[in-house]
Amino acid sequence: MQTAKVYRRVCRGAWTAALLLAAVLAPGPVASAAQLPTQEEQAADATSATDQLSPTCRRAYAELLKLRTGSARTLVQSELRQQPRSPGALLVSEGVGFTELVVTQDASRYDAVIEAQDASLDILDELPRSALRDYARAEIRLHQAAAQVMFGHELQGAWSLRQAYLQVQQNAKRWPNYLPTQKTLGLCQFLIGSVPEGYRWFLNLLGLPGNTTAGLQHLRTAAHRPHDFQPESQILLALIGQTYYGADEEAAALTDRLRREQPDNLLFNYLGMSVQKKLHRTDAALAAYRSRPTGAAYVSVPYLHHMAADLLLYQGQYAASARANQQFISDYRGVHYRKDAWFKLYLAYWLSGDAAQAERCRRQIKEGGATVIEEDRYAQRFVEDNVPLNRYLTRARLQLDGGYYRPALATLDEFRPATGTPLRDRLEEPYRRARAYHGLGRLDSARQYYTRCISLSGTAPYYFAPQSALQMGYLSQEAGQKAQAKAYFEKALSYSKHEYKTSTDAKAKVALASLR
Repeated sequence: MQTAKVYRRVCRGAWTAALLLAAVLAPGPVASAAQLPTQEEQAADATSATDQLSPTCRRAYAELLKLRTGSARTLVQSELRQQPRSPGALLVSEGVGFTELVVTQDASRYDAVIEAQDASLDILDELPRSALRDYARAEIRLHQAAAQVMFGHELQGAWSLRQAYLQVQQNAKRWPNYLPTQKTLGLCQFLIGSVPEGYRWFLNLLGLPGNTTAGLQHLRTAAHRPHDFQPESQILLALIGQTYYGADEEAAALTDRLRREQPDNLLFNYLGMSVQKKLHRTDAALAAYRSRPTGAAYVSVPYLHHMAADLLLYQGQYAASARANQQFISDYRGVHYRKDAWFKLYLAYWLSGDAAQAERCRRQIKEGGATVIEEDRYAQRFVEDNVPLNRYLTRARLQLDGGYYRPALATLDEFRPATGTPLRDRLEEPYRRARAYHGLGRLDSARQYYTRCISLSGTAPYYFAPQSALQMGYLSQEAGQKAQAKAYFEKALSYSKHEYKTSTDAKAKVALASLR
């Protein structure tokens, strides 16, 4: 269902807002001319101490950021007993339940979380208007949209998302200098603005305009200046910068600093591990995993084990990788990443020569889990296509993902295409070589193999050519060749029905916007 895909994409970023963190970048303008407030609205923009979290709520929020939800709940409940209609306490209390829901992916918590959100919204609707009260209403509604989409209630999520965005826009006009609202407005504008063109019709129908440039400006403003929710603004800005603009070192510097400042913060540890993994720094990511804070005070984060399983797979530690993914499958309550976990288990057993266990895992890919996440769709397609993997190409791919570029090239040298070699393998080989040379900084060789992959692919339904076009766009952009970059980004968008179309199209769209 197309609507489900749209809202899952938008709301996946929205729930990230509940988890938080990133780098303080240069400030940008707060509002465009069309958003400048009237005199009446400027008069209403009189935020005060009442629009800040109380000391108790601030401590509870700090515990929530550490993923110590039990202590966060205890603190905020004590505040609510004294002030049951406090907007800040209602917001932090809702954040505790929402965070537990999205981290654990436990569907049995869903109804209670939605009911608690509705109850908080009912109370907030009755309170006098203030910047914090209006911010809390929009934030809770946005969380609700994310939860509804995440657990398969797309139509309800669509309505909640529309309500949340309209509230955020109204808040930005009424309280233009309230920084938390700038954070949420920027997030919504960027996420909706990055949705691929094929889904724009539905968002336009609902009146949900996006603008990646304006979104970044609002996020920068919220990240640069101090307020109760500045950590969220910083984190979101850094993660967007890394994902869409290649601002890798900024994200790494921020997460390293956060981990040093708060070694007992599990969320900061998770973000540091995730950033290092995306940077192909396997050793650093595994070091973060092994030094993570543990104990009963923290909410369980099974996904950490799934990430560790990938990292161990990159290193060729197949038995350890299998153990980590088995722990993930055992502890996890959600439906996403299950197919991917069974696929990675298949790879671990297959590459280690255990054919019987590998076949058992291959069959499990079909048995359960969803196909919303791109990794799960890739695993499902592996089963459905029933095309045997090439051992050398698979090992090279894992080495590249781990940042082991020279070993990957050596592995690729062992690949010997023949007359009967499947088209997929013949396309994958130049793509993997291009990625290896790109990682080594040998850009002329990278361009040679990216263009070879594109020319060989035609309209083949694999992700190698669209990814090659995307990377060629980035290389052209870095070289100052704007016209060539534009052509490559548009080419990346032109491919259909490949495994990573959603993320590839979103990145290409953002890149095209940055060329204007």
